Amino acid sequence: MAGEQMKPVASLLLVLNFCMYVIVLGIGGWAMNRAIDRGFEIGPDFNLPAHFAPIYFPMGNAATGFFVTFALLAGVVGGASTISGLTHIRSWTVGSLPAAAMAATIAWTLTVLAMGFAWKEIEFQVRNAKLRTMEAFLIILSVTQLLYIAAVHGVKKPT
Repeated sequence: MAGEQMKPVASLLLVLNFCMYVIVLGIGGWAMNRAIDRGFEIGPDFNLPAHFAPIYFPMGNAATGFFVTFALLAGVVGGASTISGLTHIRSWTVGSLPAAAMAATIAWTLTVLAMGFAWKEIEFQVRNAKLRTMEAFLIILSVTQLLYIAAVHGVKKPT
């Protein structure tokens, strides 16, 4: 399969990945907002809590803060990478391939990093349903984003 045959596959994966990145951003934004609102309060004598962590999330476990932070980064970069992906799919030329492939690869590496923290969070087993949903989306995204990278390379070189 080369040339125009991969264009519909790449288009479908681009839309699918964009939708999943938006969901990850929504859940990650909720988690970050909740952590900021309910994380901890410093008392009148300005002493930090006994179990202070710089990235503390009250609704998860020790890995939750890192997971949410990297999931938000992956979501922002993944969503932004769809801009170059759309440009590449519209033109579907070798000239537009490097930008789309590089943006997608950077988004994929951040997604895999966030997925690693998701696996660590799963190992600790203390988390709520929204975080489990975000874990599942990032695990699925690590596969679908890699498939998208392979699909965009289906551009036929001019002879």
